[in-house]
Amino acid sequence: MKIRVQKFGGTSLATPELRARVVHHIKSALEEGCRLAVVVSAMGRKGDPYATDTLLDLVGQNENGQTLPPREQDLLLSCGEIISATTLASLLKNEGIDTCVLTGGQAGIITNNDYTNAQIVTINPNRIREELDKGKVVIVTGFQGRTTDGEITTLGRGGSDTTATALGVALNADIVDIFTDVDGIMTADPRIVEDASPLETVTYTEMCNLAFQGAKVIHPRAVELAMQTNVPIRVRSTWTDNPGTLVCSTTEANRLAGEVNDRLITGITQVPNVTQIKVNAKEGQYDIPLRVFKAMAENGISVDFINVNPSGLAYTVYDHVADKAEEILHGMELEPILHRGCAKVSTVGAGIAGVPGVMSKIAEALTQEDIQILQSADSHTTIWVLVRGEDMAKAVRALHRQFNLHNIHLHENPVNGLR
Repeated sequence: MKIRVQKFGGTSLATPELRARVVHHIKSALEEGCRLAVVVSAMGRKGDPYATDTLLDLVGQNENGQTLPPREQDLLLSCGEIISATTLASLLKNEGIDTCVLTGGQAGIITNNDYTNAQIVTINPNRIREELDKGKVVIVTGFQGRTTDGEITTLGRGGSDTTATALGVALNADIVDIFTDVDGIMTADPRIVEDASPLETVTYTEMCNLAFQGAKVIHPRAVELAMQTNVPIRVRSTWTDNPGTLVCSTTEANRLAGEVNDRLITGITQVPNVTQIKVNAKEGQYDIPLRVFKAMAENGISVDFINVNPSGLAYTVYDHVADKAEEILHGMELEPILHRGCAKVSTVGAGIAGVPGVMSKIAEALTQEDIQILQSADSHTTIWVLVRGEDMAKAVRALHRQFNLHNIHLHENPVNGLR
């Protein structure tokens, strides 16, 4: 019997109606003859009783604020997933389905000891396999593992996605289903682009780029894990039985399509609330990049969108750390120029590589809308432009129209014949 991993996010478990839908999806997979490992997140979002951010708020309300050490914080945060897992086990028991709940550590997920943002070192799936062989649905608490000396750790944001794909790899699953509150991956954020199209297939590389550049449906670290061993992922809606979006290798996507996929652009994404910082170099100041980026790193400031040339450099930081970055640079006797409230808009597509004219079309679309490009950069699958924050939505819509993504070609039944 094939093994399947299903992951249900916090919004998929937030209400009794949604939990009933979760039970439905589990029963459907069992009826297909699958053995199931089910990964769950904490229920709901911030403000809901057992959500991760709500648990953090419990200690944040103390008189002196958040004073809980990272080790103890991970103990607190692990509670949300345990509540979800045992609640789901009870619902399945009522349906006559035998289950076994395992914490991340009990499921064999071993991490380093970087509390609150641990990395998976190895997975021993033997306990899960033993329970699957007994005919049980194994429910695993997402977002967590344990160190080699038994300490509970959590995996940081997107940790449940990472748990699911890591288990999919370890169990050699036929597919990992990521259930969420959207019906797959779209060509753009539907809150910005009304005629955004659903994507039936996306390559691992495209999905990583979409996720890194603002599409928050699945964590890029999870996609990278699945890509290592070609474990397919489906991003699906808890509310429907639609197949959603299949994330797979380029070869698999082409095979399922029955043709070479000549899609140039896959999607447009955006990251708001970034600040552009420019630092000009004086004659002979060749050490400016080293000094600036070393200072940012030493102060824990992540930099992005980096352009370096002999006359100076430009890069971006998030708005909320811009003042700190400016203060550091002034302390180095540099004179930075800051442009706050910008947005990074990304055009993503595996078909971009080696194709002439893509940047020309981007420039044309934005110029027609009187949108100034403040900075640009590219890779073999993505072209980024920095624009003013007030132009972000207009830029996304313009690029979506320019590449005709509302009429993107959809292939029939991309999941048929998978593995």
